[in-house]
Amino acid sequence: MTLMDDIAAVDVATLETVDLAGLQRVDIDQVIAYVHDVGTAKLPEYMDLYRRYLRQRWDVYDLDFTGDHEDWAAMPADAKNTFLQIASGFHHGERQVEVELGPLFLGIPENYKVFLSSHLEDEARHTVFFDRFYREVVGLPGDSIMEVLDGSYQWISETFVGPFGLLSYLTDQLRRDPYDKHLLMQYATTYMLWIEGVLALAVMKITLGYARDQRVLPAYYAGFTATCRDEARHVQGGMRYIRDLLDEDPSLAADLFETLKTVLIMSSTSSRYVLYEPLGWSEQQVRSLLMEQLQKKMAMIGVDMPPDIAAMVGKIDPVLAGG
Repeated sequence: MTLMDDIAAVDVATLETVDLAGLQRVDIDQVIAYVHDVGTAKLPEYMDLYRRYLRQRWDVYDLDFTGDHEDWAAMPADAKNTFLQIASGFHHGERQVEVELGPLFLGIPENYKVFLSSHLEDEARHTVFFDRFYREVVGLPGDSIMEVLDGSYQWISETFVGPFGLLSYLTDQLRRDPYDKHLLMQYATTYMLWIEGVLALAVMKITLGYARDQRVLPAYYAGFTATCRDEARHVQGGMRYIRDLLDEDPSLAADLFETLKTVLIMSSTSSRYVLYEPLGWSEQQVRSLLMEQLQKKMAMIGVDMPPDIAAMVGKIDPVLAGG
């Protein structure tokens, strides 16, 4: 019997302090709900988030993937294929953000810079987590992190390439003008709101929900649940930053909305269809999940979702990628 047989709800105080082994017993739906367990007026201060990071740091090398390797071998082929199509976006997303947060440091408030340093360290740890998963569970060969990334790229979809391509473009623009508030809003919307706040959390709910329900992949479940708790800090910090930008200049809402439209257009077109049924999700359920996640992020920043954006979410082709 594994620790996953004991999955149950815990109180928020326990969720905030439980160690890596304890997270293996926590229901992922509760961790995702915890991301949004703040009202607009209660979004944490950056230094409060930094202190939470210090309490919640975890060691990726404490995970033992031996049982996961056995579970993976026994999983149905269609479930493994869908799992990899979804998870590979996260694999590459963690690595890309690890190298693209740098220019954002220049133009943000000092307190946010301190917290963002912890965010960067989290992304590096998550990259190593997925590197271990792909090596020790999936069995991808490679002598370096980049070689394993090259091996998992075969499962990447256009929906990853689109938003992360936009993020790369905005990163280059910020290098040239790191204090441009329009660029900062576009960057924060693309990454903090959409990639982290919508796509990444959807990836987590789908893949971790499957692991929970099937009682498989215990080390993956623990590590990715810890990653989700890290994302709670990232998303709350990002939503605070977007809200602060809007408080400073309400006209920046135009940049937020136009950026959302851009990523939604990218996400509505794909030549690679992912079947979610092997992991227990229909296409309509995935669309509903995306809508729910986007609505919650808009509520966190205190902005109503325009009807045209809501309609675009309803048409999205749900091929997911996270970061």
